[in-house]
Amino acid sequence: MWRQPVRWVIRRAEGIRGLSPPNTARSHGSSCVGSGKPWVRPGGFDTGLKTFNSLSKQREPLIVAREGVATWYSCGPTVYDHAHLGHASSYVRFDILQRVLSRLFGITVIHAMVITDIDDKIIRRSLEEKVSPAAIAALYEEEFKRDMLALKVIPPAVYLRVTENVHHIVAFIERIITNGHAYVTNEGDVYFDIQSIGSRYGRFVGAVGSQGEPGSSNKRDPRDFALWKPSKPQEPSWESPWGRGRPGWHIECSTIASCVFGSQLDIHSGGIDLAFPHHENEIAQSEAYHQCGQWANYFLHSGNTTRTLQRNYITIKDFLQSYSANEFRMFCLLSKYRSAIDYSDSSMLEARAALGTISTFFHDAQAYMKGQLQCSHVQEDFLWNRLAETKSSVMDALADDFDTPRATTALLNLVRHGNCQLQPVSTADGAARRPAVFGAMVAYLRDILDVCGIDLHTQEADVLSSSGSLEAVVDQLTHFRNKVRAFALAHQDASATGSPTKPGLHPERIRLLKACDALRDDLAPLGVVIKDRGASSTWEINASRRGPRPQHEGSETSS
Repeated sequence: MWRQPVRWVIRRAEGIRGLSPPNTARSHGSSCVGSGKPWVRPGGFDTGLKTFNSLSKQREPLIVAREGVATWYSCGPTVYDHAHLGHASSYVRFDILQRVLSRLFGITVIHAMVITDIDDKIIRRSLEEKVSPAAIAALYEEEFKRDMLALKVIPPAVYLRVTENVHHIVAFIERIITNGHAYVTNEGDVYFDIQSIGSRYGRFVGAVGSQGEPGSSNKRDPRDFALWKPSKPQEPSWESPWGRGRPGWHIECSTIASCVFGSQLDIHSGGIDLAFPHHENEIAQSEAYHQCGQWANYFLHSGNTTRTLQRNYITIKDFLQSYSANEFRMFCLLSKYRSAIDYSDSSMLEARAALGTISTFFHDAQAYMKGQLQCSHVQEDFLWNRLAETKSSVMDALADDFDTPRATTALLNLVRHGNCQLQPVSTADGAARRPAVFGAMVAYLRDILDVCGIDLHTQEADVLSSSGSLEAVVDQLTHFRNKVRAFALAHQDASATGSPTKPGLHPERIRLLKACDALRDDLAPLGVVIKDRGASSTWEINASRRGPRPQHEGSETSS
């Protein structure tokens, strides 16, 4: 039995950590809007966060059964086609939430996900392609996992396939029938009996008044949904007490989540399009099986992905040809996870610009710390205060329903304050240098971005490593260019220019300055950004700038 080792590992980990058994006492909580049983606030450990709970339709304190541990189940893909941006949006957003919960609030997330590898869509695709459903499912499952890896989504603790757990599903259905909440038709279908749970059905918007799913005319109520259905000729099938057949859609998640986590689940996540009927039916099945009043304590739903461009279907693989995983994560951070997210090239360029602003600050701050960038007086105390305020604002925002747009705004404001202090001057004015505060700012920004799965340092390292010793080559090239510029920028004395008051550049050296400008501009599309700082220059690798030649960044030949 595979479920026993998984649950044994959980118990074993809790024993090592010295965790006490869960507090099963429950207190009265918020009522659901409309039909359905009121949500009851669970007893247990308060994480310090509040999150919008779809069961109560409002923000609630996030309380987990065991201190320091959150059980989390999510609906995985139905593997019949390429994963698209809608999948990417949901999985990346919940990955960010799990990272925040774990890294910033100290909650170990135990995440399980089901892979739906048998379904009507998979069967239809197999008939079209003239291959087995198992081959279709295996192909797209592996592609999905590669896509998630490319998007830097942390894999769940365990992936579980429906086809490997049909025997558990059959046993789960048998218990529901025994408990009086399902019935068998003459055709061999098994349906959940909605009327058997009365007003407890309908916790999510859209449930009330639903006409239900299509099925046998022998259903007792149009809302009743299939737990088991007989297979048609040439379809995959399994033995059951009701004849050969296969599971309905919803029963797989209830069964597998229960096998891993038992009768109590902290968090269940998925796209808002799954709230009804899928999640509604999961709740009905699970509570009928466990004979409990509240199976999952929190349902978190991500908003849909809309597109302003006239493209109905964008695969993750195709998307990553144009944009990076870092840029997509910033795109997700700029909107609330519960909000509909509007994908377009302009919104992606906004995310790219935000990352570029942060990356530029990193390089400028490091240039200042190395003594390569001369600035006027730095208001050190002001920056230390802004850093402390930013840390507090970011934690407050993320504790308030994972408000990533507010947290990101606070980070960008910190960068703006830093940039205001990093204004280059041609000559030193004797002001004392203040590198420590910039080191602290860079370290904090890197840490928070890393929590969210964004690693700008790794992105730069990937570019550098792709060309071997590129970093040393660019360093030498920039050093040589600095010498040429310094020579070309040397001024003649006034008598040589014919002016009694104003010295000027040597005319014959202007061509050298033009050549320096051209070299700088030619390297920019290759991702090497040289910045002239008065008499000296700094450089950085910026992968997002690789592409068409940029507009001229300014020339000194006219000075």
